[in-house]
Amino acid sequence: MINWNNLDSLNSYKKMLSLAGQVKLADVLDAARVRAYECPMAAGLVYNYAAKAVNEQILTVLQELSQEQQLVEKYRALLEGAVINTGENRKVLHQLARGQLGADVIYEGKNMRSFYVEQQKNIAAFAKKVHAGEIKGSTGESFSTVVQIGIGGSDLGPRALYLALEHWAVKAGVKKMDARFISNVDPDDGAAVLSSVDLAKTLFILVSKSGTTQETLANELFVKDALKKAGLDPAKHMIAVTSETSPLANNPGYLTSFYMDDFIGGRYSSSSAVGGAVLSLAFGSDAFDSFLKGASAADKTALEPDIRKNPALLDALIGVYERNALKMPSTAILPYSQALSRFPAHLQQTDMESNGKQVNRRGEKVDYETGPVLLGEPGTNGQHSFFQLLHQGTD
Repeated sequence: MINWNNLDSLNSYKKMLSLAGQVKLADVLDAARVRAYECPMAAGLVYNYAAKAVNEQILTVLQELSQEQQLVEKYRALLEGAVINTGENRKVLHQLARGQLGADVIYEGKNMRSFYVEQQKNIAAFAKKVHAGEIKGSTGESFSTVVQIGIGGSDLGPRALYLALEHWAVKAGVKKMDARFISNVDPDDGAAVLSSVDLAKTLFILVSKSGTTQETLANELFVKDALKKAGLDPAKHMIAVTSETSPLANNPGYLTSFYMDDFIGGRYSSSSAVGGAVLSLAFGSDAFDSFLKGASAADKTALEPDIRKNPALLDALIGVYERNALKMPSTAILPYSQALSRFPAHLQQTDMESNGKQVNRRGEKVDYETGPVLLGEPGTNGQHSFFQLLHQGTD
């Protein structure tokens, strides 16, 4: 039986708090520690935590915390369709969009994995027709650019992934189309994007699960107005990513629609049609399929009970220790690859929107820190701006 207890009620959590301040990195960080404090990730990557203020005793207690809080069991329940989002009485199924690691998840007679795969196949078929010139704009010209209109998770994740993969795609010879993104309701955002593209050769993706997101619909109207002024038919330049029950579904105002559902939250939606449509159009469906396989492989590592073989769980537990035992109020995400320039913003949403809670699943007040403030910027620029405070400030 799974118990959903607050962390501060657990013996292992209290033990963890008592270990604060044991490690001074300046005294212990050397080449041997760098070699020893690493954990294999999916796809041959490695998570190195040598610069985290933990030692063997702290890691042992974090393992106890994982077991006492039944974290892997809870993750397995999520994989098999348990109602994890009790506030909205919803399953949490973003992992099913990239692979299946548990039993079939059936909802109202529908196999949810099959539903997500069907959407991926539909997107792949559409993208191939666009690339082959079988689907054209209203002037008969082939599409060369795709623009995603969304906000929050409909923008941050797909944008971060596009930028991360763009130069790889060029070098690998798989880039099919340029991609742009419009998210800010300030018309300067949309105007800047529209001025940089050839509207006659541009395909727009409107992303709104409900079909009623005000900021996204405002930007849609802005784009449609520009298309009409250019003498173009908006219905031949727009597709929708939405839910099957939204006003955008099967709407003649769009070339086609692809579907998502309420079990995939926006911040986790990049592996659904939200990311699939724009990435498949930009890089081809094979590239998006490879991304999904890598994400599923990472999901699989999160089932490992040994935290030293489970990089996601290990990093999360160290984060709990840093925030609650060491009282660190923030976490800096500092990619040194320019391709990852928007990764901090994406991770900021996935972490802070998830952990920004004051009550538990029963509506009871939480009396400990649920997460840090995430901030970030590519590291090279960061070194010449806010690193000064991080390294030499008084906090």
